Amino acid sequence: TSKIDSRTILGEQGAEQLLGQGDMLHMAGGGRISRVHGPFVSDAEVEKVVAHLKMQGHPAYLDVVVAEEGADDKADAADDKPVFDKSAMAAAGGDDDSDLYDQAVKVVLRDKKCSTSYIQRRLAVGYNKAASLVEKMEREGIVGQANNAGKREILVYSRDLRYTERDGDE
Repeated sequence: TSKIDSRTILGEQGAEQLLGQGDMLHMAGGGRISRVHGPFVSDAEVEKVVAHLKMQGHPAYLDVVVAEEGADDKADAADDKPVFDKSAMAAAGGDDDSDLYDQAVKVVLRDKKCSTSYIQRRLAVGYNKAASLVEKMEREGIVGQANNAGKREILVYSRDLRYTERDGDE
């Protein structure tokens, strides 16, 4: 590829130096590009491996994987139900979650930064909890979607919400 193609596709040069057959560029979440090398497997090699695996015996497929859509509506309806009963979870400790969410919003508005790892560090919570808090802020329009660097734009100001420092002191 040429420098122009590389700039058009990646936004920077580098692809024109690739050798092919397993030589590639990887763009990490921060937009930083690094050159990586993977094994090149030709079509003929793939076909040989598949033929060898076929000779090992008959496959044992999972019914869930090979079942056609709509074949078992009752099973599909059961799959649509949530795994956890959120109302029971809220009754068991829902107040704690809303307090944690309020704290997360205060941190984001005060520091003007929002990412899952930032919330994790500031509130000393696990990744899943921090990700849920950030997703809720996104749904409520407090922060925007993550850009290619993983950063989020703060869409509101403290005065627009009930999460101001004065509210916390009263």
